[in-house]
Amino acid sequence: MEQTIFLDFLASLQKLFVGYIPAAIFGSFIGYFIGINVTVYQIFRRIFQIPNSIPPLALLPIALILFQDSEPAAVTVIFIATLWTIIINVAIGLQHFRRQNNNFRAAIFHVFHALKVGIWVAWFTVIAIEMLIGPRGLGFLLWEAYKAGNTNNIIQFLLYIGIIGTLLDQFLDFMGSLLAQMISESKKST
Repeated sequence: MEQTIFLDFLASLQKLFVGYIPAAIFGSFIGYFIGINVTVYQIFRRIFQIPNSIPPLALLPIALILFQDSEPAAVTVIFIATLWTIIINVAIGLQHFRRQNNNFRAAIFHVFHALKVGIWVAWFTVIAIEMLIGPRGLGFLLWEAYKAGNTNNIIQFLLYIGIIGTLLDQFLDFMGSLLAQMISESKKST
């Protein structure tokens, strides 16, 4: 049982990172280019709000039709859901950066906030997709425990999901604080 949980844990993290990392990279760059210009920001903020308003799971049937396989379909949905979230939040952060006289600490705070919101969206999407289509992952185990009526396993898997989400959030907080501190120290030395 423990080996199965570990493999399902790895399956969930694999989906998360394969969908999240490219979305974080592309979303940050696109959000940056949108956020540095007020006019572009005003136009694209409204345009990108449309796909961002579609719940990620609503994209799953289209992804399953296109890919005919659950893994690439899941990763694609995670990528798309995360991409829009990061683009919008990075662009908003860059607008705050400009309003606060190009305060780099503010920029770092907003970019890492965007990355945190993105990881939350990605993690929620991973678990929900696994509950819907399985065939492995922590979301799948949680749903199977529900169907079997095993309350202890439901609580156990919920705790695993919550701990992983918290660790991911704390890691991004730590990295953002570290980067902000490095920038502050480099400004003091110049």
